[in-house]
Amino acid sequence: AAGLCLNAQKIKMQKGSLDFLKGQKSLLVTFDYSDMAVGKFDKEEDYIEKKKTEYNEKEAGKGDTWAESWVSDRETRYEPKFETLFNKYMEKAGLVGNRDVTDAQYEMNVHTIFTEPGFNVGVMRKPAYIDVVVTFKDISTGEEKASLTADNCPGQDAFGYDFDTGYRIEESYAKLGKSLAGYILKQIK
Repeated sequence: AAGLCLNAQKIKMQKGSLDFLKGQKSLLVTFDYSDMAVGKFDKEEDYIEKKKTEYNEKEAGKGDTWAESWVSDRETRYEPKFETLFNKYMEKAGLVGNRDVTDAQYEMNVHTIFTEPGFNVGVMRKPAYIDVVVTFKDISTGEEKASLTADNCPGQDAFGYDFDTGYRIEESYAKLGKSLAGYILKQIK
């Protein structure tokens, strides 16, 4: 199963090169979820409305709580998990990337364009995965230096205990952070 997950993710350079990151010590990381498709829905808003209605029909208020978590998990779970894994592997290059950096010359924007939440109902499961566009810009000039895509970043628990949608998606961001760091390290050797 591990081999399938490793081969499933594809990172491709779309524009530019990452040479400008050589010697950098910090990187501002930003996240964007605008215009994101979710599962079978072209618009995230349609997915949220459907799930919220379904949950509220089962139990009053459950859908509203779910909808709040769907959005708040980004800042409290996905982004910190991405940063933790990204920085763990970028440590080799002496480069730290996070949302709180104030002295960075470059910004790395992680734009999630698709999320597959997956599911786990015990006897059947489908891993979550995300597709992202990562853009690097010079903060002072706004010039785009490079962009790449990362498709099919899988997220699941190896032992099958990923019943929570947020946990599965969190693992997708962990995988993205680790894989993106590895890709960058190869590019700036």
